[in-house]
Amino acid sequence: MKTKYLIGMMAIAVLSACKSGEEKKEKSEFKWQVDRFADLKVLRYQVPGWDSLSLQQKKLVYYLSQAALCGRDIVFDQNYKYNLAVRRTLEALYENYKGSREGKDWEEFMIYLKRVWFSNGIHHHYSTDKFFPGFSREWFKDAVTQLDDKLLPLPENMNKEGFIPWITDIMFNPEIAPKRVNLDPNNDLIAASACHFYDGVTAEEVEKYYTGISQPNPERPLSLGLNTRVIKKDGKIVEIPWVVGGLYGQALEKVVYWLEKAKEVAENERQRQGLEKLIEYYKTGDLKTWDDYNVLWVEDTSFVDYVNGFIEVYGDPLGRKATWESVVDFRNEEATRRTKIISANAQWFEDHSPIDARFKKKEVKGVSAKVITVAQLGGDCYPSTPIGINLPNADWIRKEHGSKSVTMENITYAYNQASLGSGFLEEFCYSPEEVEMAKKYGPIADNLHTDLHECLGHGSGQLLPGVSSEALRNYHSPIEEARADLFALYFLMDPKMIELGLIESADVAKAEYSAYIRNGLMTQLTRIEPGKNIEQAHMRNRQLIARWCYEKGMKDN
Repeated sequence: MKTKYLIGMMAIAVLSACKSGEEKKEKSEFKWQVDRFADLKVLRYQVPGWDSLSLQQKKLVYYLSQAALCGRDIVFDQNYKYNLAVRRTLEALYENYKGSREGKDWEEFMIYLKRVWFSNGIHHHYSTDKFFPGFSREWFKDAVTQLDDKLLPLPENMNKEGFIPWITDIMFNPEIAPKRVNLDPNNDLIAASACHFYDGVTAEEVEKYYTGISQPNPERPLSLGLNTRVIKKDGKIVEIPWVVGGLYGQALEKVVYWLEKAKEVAENERQRQGLEKLIEYYKTGDLKTWDDYNVLWVEDTSFVDYVNGFIEVYGDPLGRKATWESVVDFRNEEATRRTKIISANAQWFEDHSPIDARFKKKEVKGVSAKVITVAQLGGDCYPSTPIGINLPNADWIRKEHGSKSVTMENITYAYNQASLGSGFLEEFCYSPEEVEMAKKYGPIADNLHTDLHECLGHGSGQLLPGVSSEALRNYHSPIEEARADLFALYFLMDPKMIELGLIESADVAKAEYSAYIRNGLMTQLTRIEPGKNIEQAHMRNRQLIARWCYEKGMKDN
């Protein structure tokens, strides 16, 4: 599970040695924000500690980073089947347009192009609503008409004359693909969603299809449907796997190419075996192989680490199909001391969690937590990046082998640095005292909340026997995120946090509570158009908790 996206942040890595003599000067002169458009900011982040890596580790990071970059087109296509056609048309226009690059139409064209790049398609990365060009249809049609036919992504059996009105309508028509993920239970969730995981099938047909598949081992269930597109062929439901030689084969071949190189410079045998198993999975699409890989990965404690695969299901209204993503990182040893304290006390937190004993793990296994320095992001993790991850998602692997939780501290640091002096706190905090508390404790409070959310929140508890994690369908993701957030918020105020030396006083927790309510009730809503529903799982979770607190506490405040 990924947690708490930095809203509207495009992360651009800058390798940094951060040598002590020049560190303060370097940080003070570093330009964190480099662009702003629509409701988005483009930020840069530093990669401190790069120079301390060995040559072998740098090669490993480089090869894994190249693999991370190769899955970009996969995510565009998964988000909407015509995203690539739109993007390639816009890029052809950007590179080859001979007309004036001044004036409102060109300015609006650049904003729209950047938004498509940022959201990996024509739907907002958070609200999943379709956004529209600010330039005119006439300007766009005329501009594309001037391009050479060879520069355009013309579909088979379509000439330029037919292509221009077709691609224009996809971009401008509000009736075409209005929402990438529609979670309204009154609709057919597949028919109402523009995401490209299904074609020609209904939600009822898909649910019936997967219900009819028997698990080879019910105690260790496979993640059925995780890496396939479901279509109807000759009246029958068919799954087409995303594998080398199949769907997304060209991109996955490139991913595998770089993973093969990474395997040769792996830090140890366990990591090498994991990369080998991941390559096998991409070549076969076998879900048992995917589980075997995740067991190897979660037990790998190498200094350089990575995430790579079809992992999170937030983008599927049925909560079954996963988008492709990748993160490449290395451990921040100093900051990891904090998460080691948390993971070492995981059993205490589990035993003292305020839930029914049936849902508590009697023995917490393999809870691994660390703070990382992100070197590269790809797929669904870029440009809008998470700040924490807890994987793998398979409940039985988490129960038997544990989970791996990470907090991306160089990403959160970039976000905090970019927000300094913006006037945000002064505008939305209740009092000067709240502003000072946020400035003093905000960064550590936010990081601790992420640590607890990922390491213990997602990693805590257990399902009852015979209950599937897919039982909640489209409600699963926001409820799971709410569960993890509530776990973190509950324990952040516990005296145990002071006893363990994680916080100096309860004011740290108060700072996070204030920030959480501000974001959940107010500031996150700036990304939702008036009259629209909140759809993104993390945003729904925050609104659920913050609004409940507001309503229950209203009479006392």
